Amino acid sequence: MALLKVKFDQKKRVKLAQGLWLMNWLSVLAGIILFSLGLFLKIELRKRSEVMNDAESHVVPNSLIGVGALSCVFNSLAGKICYDALDPAKFAKWRFWLKPYLAVCVLFNLVVFFVALCCFLLQGSLESTLAQGLRSGMKYYRDTDTPGRCFMKRTIDLLQIEFQCCGNNGFRDWFEIQWISNRYLDFSSKEVKDRIKSNVDGRYLVDGVPFSCCNPSSPRPCIQYQLTNNSAHYSYDHQTEELNLWQSGCRDALLGYYGSLMSSMGTAALLVWLFEVAITVGLRYLHTALEGLCNPEDPDCESEGWLLEKSVPETWKAFLESLKNLGKGNQVEATGAGQAAEAS
Repeated sequence: MALLKVKFDQKKRVKLAQGLWLMNWLSVLAGIILFSLGLFLKIELRKRSEVMNDAESHVVPNSLIGVGALSCVFNSLAGKICYDALDPAKFAKWRFWLKPYLAVCVLFNLVVFFVALCCFLLQGSLESTLAQGLRSGMKYYRDTDTPGRCFMKRTIDLLQIEFQCCGNNGFRDWFEIQWISNRYLDFSSKEVKDRIKSNVDGRYLVDGVPFSCCNPSSPRPCIQYQLTNNSAHYSYDHQTEELNLWQSGCRDALLGYYGSLMSSMGTAALLVWLFEVAITVGLRYLHTALEGLCNPEDPDCESEGWLLEKSVPETWKAFLESLKNLGKGNQVEATGAGQAAEAS
């Protein structure tokens, strides 16, 4: 027994074809939007590729670009099919291809749904990616004379200014690395020598941060050095001077930014998926309604359209049987080829 059977007359078939034609072209527009969103996310990720050392972060934008392009192709073709469905002579050339095309549409819907899920699920991998990338970038902050790293200082400074953040987890991360180049240190100075000797790795560590960590909303001039020494500054308490520096770490700031972008794009992809499912269902009804015409030469006669020719359990059973038969067919071919090789 057919599932969700609906009766169609000529007027209903025409309205269905026209509605699907419009929906398909709206889906083409949605595909362009998905393509643009993926391209925008890819550009945003490439902007800060120096502090994101993981290629997995580009899975989402690449998937959105691919799905957007495929959506434009599939829905353009579906729009042409729906337009030709209004003319039985033109629709005749699509009869053989429509059923395989519907199967491809079902697979495409699954791909769109999977991409939408990736937009939400892969946000967790961003945290470790950003943590490792920022930690590495901060270590190379001082290497302004090293080829391949000379722009890292500029990248980190612009990042901290734009996202109003400081360090990886917070401004204290700068206390643990030497971010001042040896080129700007006076090694004849006793203070510099003592600081280097006091460190096991021979690094020049200070309780200071780069200028880009300064918060312009602070009522006093920015204090960058001796941040934990209250006596070094007049009327200063490092535990209460919250406005002096950005308090949030850049990992959380970037994670929030990219997380909101990916959530918005995942929501857009889910909406496109729902739209694509509706189009696929409509195409299935249009296909079965036109195939079920008692007299194709008389377009005014009634016909029946359905979603599945049999019930869901019967359809699933038939699908499994076809897979088993396909596997048996491959085994028989492999056995026959092996016997022929032995005979030769």
